[in-house]
Amino acid sequence: MIGRALTSVFWGMCADRYGRKPVITIGTSTVVIFNTLFGFSVNYWMAIITRFLLGSLNGLLGPIRAYACELFREEHQALGLSSISTSYGIGLVIGPALGGFLAQPAEKFSSLVSSDSLLGRFPYLLPCLCISIFALFVTTGAIWLPETLHFHQKNEVESTSYVVDAEENTNEKKDSTLISLLKNWPLMSSIIVYSVFSLQNMAYSEIFSLWAVSPRSLGGLSYTTEDVGIVLSITGLSLLLFQMALYPIAERRFGPIMVVRMSGVLSIPLLASYPYIAMLSGFMLFFTLSCASIVRSVLSVCITTGTLMLQNKAVDQHQRGAANGIAMTLMSICKAIGPACGGALLSWSQKRLNAAFLPDCLSYKIYIAEKENGQMCQHVLKIREVFNQIKPLK
Repeated sequence: MIGRALTSVFWGMCADRYGRKPVITIGTSTVVIFNTLFGFSVNYWMAIITRFLLGSLNGLLGPIRAYACELFREEHQALGLSSISTSYGIGLVIGPALGGFLAQPAEKFSSLVSSDSLLGRFPYLLPCLCISIFALFVTTGAIWLPETLHFHQKNEVESTSYVVDAEENTNEKKDSTLISLLKNWPLMSSIIVYSVFSLQNMAYSEIFSLWAVSPRSLGGLSYTTEDVGIVLSITGLSLLLFQMALYPIAERRFGPIMVVRMSGVLSIPLLASYPYIAMLSGFMLFFTLSCASIVRSVLSVCITTGTLMLQNKAVDQHQRGAANGIAMTLMSICKAIGPACGGALLSWSQKRLNAAFLPDCLSYKIYIAEKENGQMCQHVLKIREVFNQIKPLK
């Protein structure tokens, strides 16, 4: 994300000047190369460097969004941008699921993969290799993409009058500057909302998996990585069905701004319900968690798609690449600090389970004992009696 933040504006300007297709092809090619090298990492710094290069040399997402707006007529742009948001959201869902299933194959599939083999010596190569192979097919298919940014020939330009031509060129140069984009308040306001939500979205993605695999004594679910992968896979499939079928209808009926507002408001009580979901067990826990994850992902993609529509409608075609580059820069900065903030917040809260403004540690352990034993033991009753006596003294 730091690498992407440093180069997103540059790739957006390249897409405005040289076309969307070259930037898209370069972006998918870098996934093939550097994602494979990430799987071959032999130390921490090699992993960090390959991820940084992948982000800095991959200017794919901004031009793809501009491309989707230019490929569809205005009445169908919601479908185009929702397909981009859905693809991105499904990638964020299926990526961790794929890692959960395929990482460390020598331990999970010991009968098929030897610990001395290539996949045994590089335990995270298999999921990276699968993603790189998929990206290779995408790169090959990108060769046949039509270019949406059309360049006029010299004789076409000379056929117009000199005065009109000079006037248009002056206005275009003036409007193409980054300063004019930064002064575009409809654009910048939508980018700010998009960036703040991206911070929350990345923090959630970081916390969810860590919270699910945390032990019950710390408020987690004691799930395995395979359990988390199943939940995320179900979420990805449901997300695809919703975005392709229902979001364009909602956007036409309420408009992108109202969809963003309603999704943001509904996200608050949904996220606040997760601690109560942890009190369930068995099939009811799995079912409720899957439903909450589906609804949360749907609301997330609705917010993302709505803000993207507002961004691309706020600028002309010759500015869309740079505008999306600015959005990618600010979003990448927020997503760069998102995992650290989310992970630190979860770790800090698990260390303070006995604090006054978080669930009480002793009461929670008594509850877990009740759930595991099916009935309260005599010593639990005594602990609760003593605890109730000393609690007012606190």
